[in-house]
This record gives sequence, C-alpha cells and structure tokens, in this order.
Amino acid sequence: MNRQIVLDIETTGFNKIYKHYLNHKIIEIGAIEIKNRKITNNIFHTYLNPNRKIEYEAYKIHKIKNSFLKKKPIFKNIVNKFINFIKNSDLIIHNSKFDIKFIEYELKLISLKIKISNICNIIDTLSISRKIFPGKKNDLNSLCKRYKININTRKKHGALIDAKLLANVYLNITRKQIKINDLFKKNIKKQKNINIKKKILKYKINKKEIKDHIKYLKYIKKKYKKFI
Repeated sequence: MNRQIVLDIETTGFNKIYKHYLNHKIIEIGAIEIKNRKITNNIFHTYLNPNRKIEYEAYKIHKIKNSFLKKKPIFKNIVNKFINFIKNSDLIIHNSKFDIKFIEYELKLISLKIKISNICNIIDTLSISRKIFPGKKNDLNSLCKRYKININTRKKHGALIDAKLLANVYLNITRKQIKINDLFKKNIKKQKNINIKKKILKYKINKKEIKDHIKYLKYIKKKYKKFI
C-alpha cells in the first residue's frame, strides 16, 4: 500500500468499562494524506450530527457543542466518501483500537459489514512510541514536545488539528527507522557485491587450474606419445 492516511476522531464520549464505543457516536473525523514522506493538502474533514447529547467530560476536551452539530451531516451521508478516502492505505492512528472500534460501530449501525483492517493496513503510533520510549508518557502532547513540534494550535482537541500533529510525530518517529532500513539495504547490497566478486574470483581460479591441468595433460601426451 503506497498511500498513507493519518486519522483522528472526536466522539460524544466513551465508556470506561465494557465496550468503550457502545451508545456513543463520532462527531468529527479528520484525515490527512502523506505521500513520499510529505504531508499533502489532500484531506478529509467533517463534523457529524450524532443525534444524541455530548457528555460533559468529552465536551471539556474538544469544546464541540451540541448546537454546533445540529445541521451537520449524519455518518450515513458521508460514509462512502470517507471509505473511498482511506481504503488501500496505511492508516496511521494513535491508539488505533479506540478509533477503529468506533468507526466499525458506526458502520454496523447503518448495516455496513466493513472491517477496516481488510481495506487498510493499520499502523498504531501509540504501540510504536511505547517501544521507542518505554516507561515514558506517549500521549500526543508528550510526543510533540519530545520531537519539538509546535502545539500552540492545540488549545483544544480537534480531529483535524490532532491528525496534522500526529502526521508530524509519525514522520519523526519513523525517520530513524528509515535510516536504519537504508543502512541495512546498503549492507545487503554491499554483501551481495562481495559474494559476487568472490564467485567471479573463484571461477577465475578454477578456470586457471583447468587450463593448467589441460596444459599438463598435453605435455604428458606429447612426452609419452610413442608409448600410447
């Protein structure tokens, strides 16, 4: 998969126990494209009418009001455009389990049996960052500070704002790995060239030995011709 899409969502809230998405809805989706390790202007962004109230704890995080969402589209109206935007991509998400379960729950509510992992290759930046920085805070703010990414625009959580920040975090997180991979490829190429040279040298040696052996046989044949 060549396309990379960085995704984030905001919701009406979540359940702390059992299924975190149950009876909750997505109210904002933000997705940004990365091509050739560069963030492009190709984005998908929408607010959604959840047809239910936003929980106060969630509102304190994203500051999205119920009144603001009243005239926004419902998920069913944007689903085709959204799926077409993310399909056949590397889908980059921070804590992917949270977002993916919410999206698949929304799909299920409108009777669409689509499993996101079947149409995208999911990359979880939270899992990656925990491996790189074990025992440290690996939320988006902490990662941005660690990589010196400006977070002044993040006065509140927003799907599009967070997707842009995450895109920069992902590029920083994977930059070192890209260098390691390039070095590994160079070493493999170097080793292949060494092996090829060894084979050529061995062939030349064998060829010389064969020539010398033929010369020796000719000499023996000539010397003892009268006895043959």
